[in-house]
Amino acid sequence: MPRQFDGSRVRAVRRGKELSQKELGARVGVRGPTVARWESGEEFPKGEKLPGIASALGQELDALFPYDGAVDLQLLRCDAGLSVAQASEAINASRVPLSNAESGRRRLQDAYVGPLSHAYGVTTEELLAAQDVSFGLRRVRPLREARPSAPRTVGEKINYLLEHGYAGQTPPSNEQIAQAVNEHSGTTHMTADDIATLRSGAPTTASDAVRAGLAHALQVDIALFQDDAELSPAAGEFLEAIRFLGSIHQGQILGLAARGNQAGLSAGMMAKINEVVGELKNKLPGEQSEQ
Repeated sequence: MPRQFDGSRVRAVRRGKELSQKELGARVGVRGPTVARWESGEEFPKGEKLPGIASALGQELDALFPYDGAVDLQLLRCDAGLSVAQASEAINASRVPLSNAESGRRRLQDAYVGPLSHAYGVTTEELLAAQDVSFGLRRVRPLREARPSAPRTVGEKINYLLEHGYAGQTPPSNEQIAQAVNEHSGTTHMTADDIATLRSGAPTTASDAVRAGLAHALQVDIALFQDDAELSPAAGEFLEAIRFLGSIHQGQILGLAARGNQAGLSAGMMAKINEVVGELKNKLPGEQSEQ
């Protein structure tokens, strides 16, 4: 699969949209248990499923499932939402010519280039350039540049913290977040639907009281929610530390240097980072305690 797939991110976005696994599965043509296995990392969807998943969740494909490197034939096919069998039908051929071209064994016949370009929604020049990449002859600039992954809006920050900040724990629900916001502000104006709206990316505004309540609910410094447009270097470092924490908990990263409380960490969350790092550092392959 050419694109990066993060099941925990899909789960966070799905929950932000208030969709069940069954509902998401119905939109992309699979059963709910299949979605559950995707989100848990037990299985990965086929590449051609990713556009449908992104569309069902109201996300840009490049933002939800980024990729590195140049565009090859497999990526073009998957981004068109086509299986090898479906793409082969578009050129009225068996799967063999397309499989050979994608694996760099034999180039496409000239008669296939036009119909396949049309099926993929690209020009013939783009298709031929992607074929060159599949054969390892040259690297071309990607057709679409991936968007930066750093969260900017209030909703993106909520989703980011829920996705990466609760390694090994169940993140709070929209209802629990709304309750914490109301308790902090001393009002009852926030509901689970309001949190879901924020998380979905729908155009909305958040008052200072709501931002302060969100910071309290998610155990971060209020400064993290103060500016929807830009992130300070300290806030950026904090979010990166949270992402690393999630990765180290999953055994993907062998070490984490805590960056200090200046990046927006609450005392409780910093303590959790130190606790998890201390527990896991000596357990991960290749790591040994200092003597």
